[in-house]
Amino acid sequence: MLKEFRDFAMRGNVVDLAVGLVIGAAFGKIVTSLVNDILMPPLGLLLGSVDFSNLFINLSSHHYATLAEARQAGAATVNYGAFINTIIDFVIVAFAIFILIKQINQLQRLHKKEAPPAAPTIKTCPYCISTIPLAATRCPNCTSQLEGTKAA
Repeated sequence: MLKEFRDFAMRGNVVDLAVGLVIGAAFGKIVTSLVNDILMPPLGLLLGSVDFSNLFINLSSHHYATLAEARQAGAATVNYGAFINTIIDFVIVAFAIFILIKQINQLQRLHKKEAPPAAPTIKTCPYCISTIPLAATRCPNCTSQLEGTKAA
């Protein structure tokens, strides 16, 4: 059983999947940094110096000026600013994957060679015009002996 598992794990598709998973996780971190550190600060500035990561709804009776204060006090909060950041992360990752898949499909279409036409497997009976197998020596519909074949 251990040998079967090793063979399964070392199969090309499983190793490719593992590599893709690791690269995808790293790509996710890059996108999160892009959103949090590059895109959101200028967007927040354009919207009146808003720090999206600090937007929250306080569910407790005490007032907290920042999300860090509320977290330190253990207050219940709805962190909708972090949620907005996560949605933007998702949209960027989804768009990047869409572009990647579109490019892969385009490359596959360019490299796909057309298959040669299949050899015919049927012919037409010259007497009754019905379709019959290519190897037939007698028409099963009209029972005519076909040309090029001898009577049995």
